[in-house]
Amino acid sequence: MRSCNRRSFPLRSLFSRFLFHKCPLSTSASRLTEAGPLASRLSSRAVLRFSGPDTAKYLQNLLTNDILPLAQSASRPSGNSDQESYVPTPNVAFYQPPPVYAALLTPQGRFLYDLFLYRPPPVEGKLDRSGSGPVKEETNKEVTLFADVDSEFLDEILSTFRRYRLRSKVEIENASNDLSCWQQFGERVSSTSPLTEDPEASSIGWGKGLDRASESAAQGTEQGWQWFTDPRLDSLGFRGIFPSNTTPPLVEADKETDELNYVLWRLEKGVAEGSTEIPKGDAIPLEYNFAGLNAISFDKGCYVGQELIARTHHRGVIRKRLTPFKLVDANGKEIEEATSPSSEIVDDESGRKIGKAIKVLGSRGIGILKIEEAFKPAARLSLKDSGDVKIKVVRPDWWPAEWIQVHDQQNVATST
Repeated sequence: MRSCNRRSFPLRSLFSRFLFHKCPLSTSASRLTEAGPLASRLSSRAVLRFSGPDTAKYLQNLLTNDILPLAQSASRPSGNSDQESYVPTPNVAFYQPPPVYAALLTPQGRFLYDLFLYRPPPVEGKLDRSGSGPVKEETNKEVTLFADVDSEFLDEILSTFRRYRLRSKVEIENASNDLSCWQQFGERVSSTSPLTEDPEASSIGWGKGLDRASESAAQGTEQGWQWFTDPRLDSLGFRGIFPSNTTPPLVEADKETDELNYVLWRLEKGVAEGSTEIPKGDAIPLEYNFAGLNAISFDKGCYVGQELIARTHHRGVIRKRLTPFKLVDANGKEIEEATSPSSEIVDDESGRKIGKAIKVLGSRGIGILKIEEAFKPAARLSLKDSGDVKIKVVRPDWWPAEWIQVHDQQNVATST
C-alpha cells in the first residue's frame, strides 16, 4: 500500500493514524461505517470550465444526461413554496441547482469519460453587502459550467471536447489551479435523510422546519461554493468543488483523510469512477450501472452514442453488471490479496469464467460479473490461478430488485 502524502492528505486524527498505520485495509473497511463525517480532497479529479453562449447546447448534444436544468436561471427556484420562502445570505445564492452526473461516449456507445457538472454560484441570487437584494434576475444569458473530471486523462479530455467544439461558441479551459474536488462520506453522513443536507448544517434552523438559507450558508464558502448530495447515490455522501486555497466548510481538521478511504467507501457501494475503473473505449455504460447512478436520461433526445444505449435499455436484460465483492479465505474470513485489474473470476465447480476484477483495495473490490451465475444460491467463486482466494459477491442495497429478479424468472421458466 502506498504511503500517505501528508501534504495533500493530512491524517491528523487518532482514527486516521490508526486506520492507515496500524490496521490492514480489510479491517479499516468496517471502521469506515463507524466513522464520519470524513472528507477527502480528490487528487484523482480535476476541474474544467465551459463558458460561452453555446455551452448548454454544446454539452446537451454530447453527454448522456440532461444538463438543461443547470442552464436555467439559477437565481430563483420555481414551483417550490418551501424554497421560495428562503432568505438569501450575502455569500450564498438564493438557489443553486444540484450537480449533474453524466458521461461522454464514443459514437459506438462505449464509455470515454465521466463528469460531474456544476453551475457556479450566481451573483444575481445573493444579497449585496448592504443587506439589500436579492438582485434582479440575471440578464446575462451566457452560461458557465464547471466539470469534475478524471485528472489522469485531463489533457486527453480537453483535446476531445475541443475536437467536438467545431463552430460552437464555447471556451474550454483547465480550472484545476483555482478549484479542487472534494468528497464528504461515512456512515453518519450517508445515513441522513436525502431530504436533509449535511448533518451538521441541518441542525441550524429556527421556527418551522429548517432555515435552508442558514443551512446553505453553513455549507458554503464566501465565494458561494457549497456541498451537494452526491448525484449518483445518497449513500456516497456529499460532493463539491471549492477554491483550491481553502478547506471546505464543515471539514474538521481531524476528519480530513486520505483519498484511499473514499475509494474504499465507494468500492463497498459497488460504484466505479474514472476512465481506468470504467475502461475507456471498451465499457458499456449500462453494464457499469449508469442508469441506476442517475447518469443517463432516456428522454432527452440525441447525444453521442445514444443508439446503443437506447437499444440495450429497451431490450430489458443486462446480463453482466459491475458488482462489489469481498476477498475471503476458505472459512469466509476477509483477506487481502494483490490482485491485478482484469484478473479472471471463475466458478469453482465448472471452472468457467464468469467475470473479471476491475479494482481491488485491501479485501474489497468491484468486477464485471455475469449476474445469473454470480448470484446463484450455491455459487462458489474464486480468482483464477488463486483457488485459495475466494470471491464473496455482495448485492448493493441500492440495486433495483428487477436487476436480479429478471434472471431469477428466466431460470424458473427454463427449468419448467
